[in-house]
Amino acid sequence: MHGRLKVRTTEEERERKKKEQTLKVKAYRAAMAKIQEKRRLQQLDDEMLVLTSQILLRNPDVSTLWNIRRECVEQKSLNIDDVDQRQAIYDIELNFSEQCLLVNPKSYNGWHHRCWTLEHSPTANWEREVMLCSKYLKMDERNFHTWDYRRYVVEKARTSKQNELDFCTEKIKANFSNYSSWHHRSLLLPQLYPYEGDAQPKRAMNEEKLKEELEMVLTAAFTDPNDSSAWFYQRWLLGYSRQELDVCAFRCDNNCAVLSFTNPIILTEEDVVITDSKGNIKKKITNWKSINGAKSDTTWFCSLNGDKVLEDINDQYLLELHITDINVKQITLKTYKQSVYFFKPPNQSFTFTENVLNELQTQLESCESLLEYEPDSKWTLLTSALLMRAIDSQKYHDKSLKYLEKLEKVDILRENYYRDMASKWILEKYLLDWTSSEDFPGKLDLRNEEHLNAIFYPQYLCIADIVLVSEKLNHYSDKKQMQGFIAFKL
Repeated sequence: MHGRLKVRTTEEERERKKKEQTLKVKAYRAAMAKIQEKRRLQQLDDEMLVLTSQILLRNPDVSTLWNIRRECVEQKSLNIDDVDQRQAIYDIELNFSEQCLLVNPKSYNGWHHRCWTLEHSPTANWEREVMLCSKYLKMDERNFHTWDYRRYVVEKARTSKQNELDFCTEKIKANFSNYSSWHHRSLLLPQLYPYEGDAQPKRAMNEEKLKEELEMVLTAAFTDPNDSSAWFYQRWLLGYSRQELDVCAFRCDNNCAVLSFTNPIILTEEDVVITDSKGNIKKKITNWKSINGAKSDTTWFCSLNGDKVLEDINDQYLLELHITDINVKQITLKTYKQSVYFFKPPNQSFTFTENVLNELQTQLESCESLLEYEPDSKWTLLTSALLMRAIDSQKYHDKSLKYLEKLEKVDILRENYYRDMASKWILEKYLLDWTSSEDFPGKLDLRNEEHLNAIFYPQYLCIADIVLVSEKLNHYSDKKQMQGFIAFKL
């Protein structure tokens, strides 16, 4: 048995690790006690830097110690006038934080300390930091901490956005499954290739570049159909993001007014005016109240106390908006009974040019072909449905809903997500069809929509006199928007 390494039993190994851990905890507590005592005595000297470094090199996520180091650095540089000497102090911190980031490249505290050091350095070398990011992204190209830091330093270094886009392309080609790189790309493209057309909602970039991006992302998505990063980027390209702030509904008679927006907004007293066809102000609508009693809301109402706002219902009335974040400043109102109204149904997709539509159609055909081989590929099913909506939401309405219905079975963990998406699409179509029906805008009947499991866009419903829903949606009836325009008169 001589000369052979003794193999420890499980119990012996456990006991050894326990003793090691006890010694580490004891040493940590002793060091922290000494650090806190020195801080109490304001002894922010070199010894303090040594003590904090001993702990941070093992665990870079002790926020208190980074704060103490910053106090030490500020104290040391306080009475030094020579720029080079002061810079040397900050260079030591940069080198130290780099050592800590090698221990844990995802340390929030380590990256934050580096930002602080550079901001306070007399002569910060931002180009060096860009190179450092490139070095770290070679080690882990998906580290979002490094990508966040890179966005910060390239702005300071004034690196060309085209160079950054090229860097993104390089990283994506090396590994398609790179959420951070796709995200970085989505921030650069609108700046490099801005959309200058009039289409609403506004597109992320010009049509030519959009077509190129769609072609590139399809290659990435088909390389590994089960990887979600490229599919998510494609979804962004198709315009599935938060709507821009806009007016979606307005109705007013001599008793009350109700005004709804796509997104929550703070409405002030000077924002809304009703004029006649000659531009004469008929009413400055003030005293707006949020429907939910919130400071910011999508739906606002106001009591007019029987004011003669609409003296001649046959006259042409306009709604003037003095709201900075809304592009439309004047809206022509239509007449209904003894009231005037405006309604713009939700539009969740872009209107694309023929070239882009052809590319989308090609991608849809490619997805359909892939589904023949992998009929249960959830990302391909979902993307096919989204492409249909982008190409022609009316034409492909039923088929896209069937794909969502299949996704409920294929991806059962997200069953309710697909049901909610289906409800959203159903209501979008219903509201669009409602505008050309005989019931508009007096009556909105949703009782026959059996696949409607949730009410999205409640702010669009407030102009109807009556809103009818099925029994399974009765829990929405307490919302004031669901009680019809009459509710705002009470």
